Amino acid sequence: MQIQVAKRLQGTEEYYFSKKLREIEEMNQTGTRVINLGIGSPDLPPHPSVVAALNENAALPNTHNYQGYKGIPALRKAMAEWYQRYYNVTLNPDTEVLPLIGSKEGIMHICMTYLQEGDEALIPNPGYPTYRSAVNLSGATVVDYDLTEENSWLPDLDALAKKDLSRVKLMWVNYPHMPTGAKVNRDFAAKLITFAKQHNILICHDNPYSFILNEQPESLLQFEGAKDVVLELNSLSKSSNMAGWRIGMLVGKAAWIAEVLRFKSNMDSGMFQPMQMAAVKALQLGKDWYDELNNIYRARREKVFQLLDLLHCTYDKNQVGMFVWAKIPATNENGYTLTDEILQKARVFITPGGIFGSNGNGYIRVSLCQDEKVFQEAIDRIKTNIQ
Repeated sequence: MQIQVAKRLQGTEEYYFSKKLREIEEMNQTGTRVINLGIGSPDLPPHPSVVAALNENAALPNTHNYQGYKGIPALRKAMAEWYQRYYNVTLNPDTEVLPLIGSKEGIMHICMTYLQEGDEALIPNPGYPTYRSAVNLSGATVVDYDLTEENSWLPDLDALAKKDLSRVKLMWVNYPHMPTGAKVNRDFAAKLITFAKQHNILICHDNPYSFILNEQPESLLQFEGAKDVVLELNSLSKSSNMAGWRIGMLVGKAAWIAEVLRFKSNMDSGMFQPMQMAAVKALQLGKDWYDELNNIYRARREKVFQLLDLLHCTYDKNQVGMFVWAKIPATNENGYTLTDEILQKARVFITPGGIFGSNGNGYIRVSLCQDEKVFQEAIDRIKTNIQ
């Protein structure tokens, strides 16, 4: 019997990393272990107090039942206080904060809440591939907007304003930007908010990297007028080393939170309460936690710079976030050919920039989620095997 997949899935391919990890596993079974410098999955553990909170609450007899779709009040309150403390953004924990089972699900929730066939959504090129997938699955049409090194990886809003935006409902933005590590500035933020108001576009800001190698974490919601046009996703995956725990949040105007909740409440049955209590503990950590984390990433980044120098790549030392984005030498056709060569000859996996969009074809991305010793081993392999 042959059952055809739904039309919405026919244009959606398997996630690149899903396929690449299978290839790497096959290589691991046939010889030297592949060093994976591709995926941004933190290798460091959460703070011990976070793990202790999980264990303590999981041992209680009354914490294993279904939970509310909005999360427990203590978690929403902790998320609101975290935003106040680090971003200087005031949120009502009862109406303007929605805990998520990872912020990635929030991308889909937003698209399914607001988009349908006939609508359009603006997607960054290069950008996180899930934005494109979620828009496609919603039935709406993807409209790329270009990000270029020459424009500091910020969208050209003047050029966008000259296009027909009448069917555009959402614009996905992501700063600090993945994969380029670019930051937003105050002038651009003000211009983006004005642009959204003029064209009746909801700005969806994906903000999971703001604490990583960034001296001052920023939220789009801290800028004047933003709450009228911005929904923001955030996450504990990177800032608290809790990627596998799947704890994120959506924050913004109460009416939008309520609308997204209408969709979300049909998709899950709440988050395990002990995980919510552990998340509360993570959100209460002081600046010293983030400083210690960034000292580790800073040392790793220096190793990545050494590795990229060996490959004759160029890069901006001021970029932030969990990756280093680098331009490949003109002698290479694109990032795919360079990374395939490194994988086959040195057994080191680096991400080709082209998976993030056509504007990434001349670049590669290296994750900081490995120990310094692993980066040194990768450097040694490249020195030995790549001419």
